[in-house]
Amino acid sequence: MSTGKYRKEHNCLNCGEHVEKHFCSNCGQPNLELKESFWGFISHSISHYFHVDNKFLYTLIPLLTKPGQVTLDYLSGKRARYINPISMYIFVSIVYFLIVYSPKQKHKDDGQEKEVTSLSKAEQIKLIDSLDRVSKTLAPKGASAIVIKKATSVAQDLLSKREFETMTFAEQTKVLSSLKKQNNASQSDSLTDVIADYSVIHDDRNDSTYAAYLARQKNLPLFQRDNWFERMIKKRAITFGEKSEVIDQTLEHNRPKQYFLLMPLLAWLIMINFRKNHIYYLDHLIFTIHGMTVFFIVKILTQPFITHIFGENSFMSIIIGLAVVIFILWYMYKALRIFYQRTKARTYAKIFTILFLFAIAFKISEVIMINLIYFVAV
Repeated sequence: MSTGKYRKEHNCLNCGEHVEKHFCSNCGQPNLELKESFWGFISHSISHYFHVDNKFLYTLIPLLTKPGQVTLDYLSGKRARYINPISMYIFVSIVYFLIVYSPKQKHKDDGQEKEVTSLSKAEQIKLIDSLDRVSKTLAPKGASAIVIKKATSVAQDLLSKREFETMTFAEQTKVLSSLKKQNNASQSDSLTDVIADYSVIHDDRNDSTYAAYLARQKNLPLFQRDNWFERMIKKRAITFGEKSEVIDQTLEHNRPKQYFLLMPLLAWLIMINFRKNHIYYLDHLIFTIHGMTVFFIVKILTQPFITHIFGENSFMSIIIGLAVVIFILWYMYKALRIFYQRTKARTYAKIFTILFLFAIAFKISEVIMINLIYFVAV
């Protein structure tokens, strides 16, 4: 689609070949005059844009509504009406990255503690111990075990793990010290269990850095210290925790690359399952590219509603996510049936096999990516 004044000369200004009419048969360039008006330049640019835009729509609509048909048309030679599969995939994947990918920020409320209960910590400690003594007193008198158990659980809930986790390391140390002193005097069974649970939380808070973990290990008796393998695992876990946000963001940032690298494998899995069709691997790959493009388009259309409108954990987001899964499964089933001409039962079986193997490959590649990101981040 070209606008402007055509040249009277019949030599192509781009490649030098002879031009019979308005377009060069060798390179396709229109034989237009070099000088054009401002409005001619604008109209030419706009007409070229809408030509490409229409071609995109002519590809997009049947790609979404007629699974497998665009691939069949493309492989049968009807290609002028459609955008090249790779070109469309690259464009859609860029839009997917810009719209779907959004780094998740972790908001930390520094110095702010949520009050779970209005009781002071000293009152909580005394209440735990007093209820434990009451339970010991009631037990010999035939009191119900349910009553005793409920009394103990109420006391433990008052000093909840959630509240303890929100405390600073110094505050946790003070609370544990008070609990231990109280327990030494009363020998409370329930308080012993609370101390054991809180000690684990306290150690994890202490081991927020590898240096702090090593310092704590030095203060332990020799037989209680971790061996070299446990130290290596602990170092890895602590580093993952310190850089978890960076690792998660980098992983999401590289999702399009992961999908792109896995597409040849997915095409190979499809080829193995439909090898009786006796078609080339490239044809399977084009089919896979079209399918992955549809997946990206669906995510582009739905993810903004989940992330920015309803919220990721809302009921509507769950419904949208479920609808996406149902649509993708329906699309895959229809596309495989139309393109490979198999029965319903065989298509269902092939879908299950392909998705199962691809899920394994996806998880393995994700583990590899996380480890690569980990070593780079460290």
